[in-house]
Amino acid sequence: MNTAFTPLQVARELHVSTTTLRRYESLGLIPDVPRTPSNRRCYDLVHVQAFKAVRALLKGFEIPVAYEAMRKMKHGETEAAFWLLNRQLYQLQTEKQRMEEIMGMIQTADFSKFKSVKVTEAMTIGEVAEIAGVNPSAIRHWEQEGLIVSKRNGENGYRLFSLAELRKIIVISSLRKTVYYMDHMKQLLNELETQDFAKVERSFQLALHKLNSRLTLQFQGIAQLMKYVELYSETSLL
Repeated sequence: MNTAFTPLQVARELHVSTTTLRRYESLGLIPDVPRTPSNRRCYDLVHVQAFKAVRALLKGFEIPVAYEAMRKMKHGETEAAFWLLNRQLYQLQTEKQRMEEIMGMIQTADFSKFKSVKVTEAMTIGEVAEIAGVNPSAIRHWEQEGLIVSKRNGENGYRLFSLAELRKIIVISSLRKTVYYMDHMKQLLNELETQDFAKVERSFQLALHKLNSRLTLQFQGIAQLMKYVELYSETSLL
């Protein structure tokens, strides 16, 4: 026996507005909603759980990924939705491993095992970009912001970066999304220059903590999605 819920009841339970519920519906994130003879929406348990899954996924996953996963679920593409979310789980693990590896390299100044690019005191922007895993345009932007400096090749005018600047670039690329806004980065880079690695390490530990928190949110979102999968499957068999 299905239990019917009004939009207002669902909105109150999820602490959102009815407008938000309608937006999720218009985006194709939940199963089709039946209407009463007076054309009012009538949600059942499957719809409520779909809304819960959307809200939970949005806390741990990027918005386009969460939306696309829910759309795939609606169209019966369960495995495709799982693989989509798994890709972000893998990316998060890769970012964690990269941070741990970089912290060790910063302390030892040994970059020889990180990338195939040879580390020198006069590396091109393309070389440091490859080592740091960022676009050259990002490095140019950070230089404009005064976070890093480069020398110029006397023959062709190209930018050249030292090992010290490479270390800064790697720190910026590692911490910009999880810990620091750019206006807070200069102090950390100063500590890196003075080899105050304790403070730098604390920053990386904070970044790792935030990654761990995000991982927890991702699995909480997946847990809500699995409840939705089970309810949706049961409803389809009726």
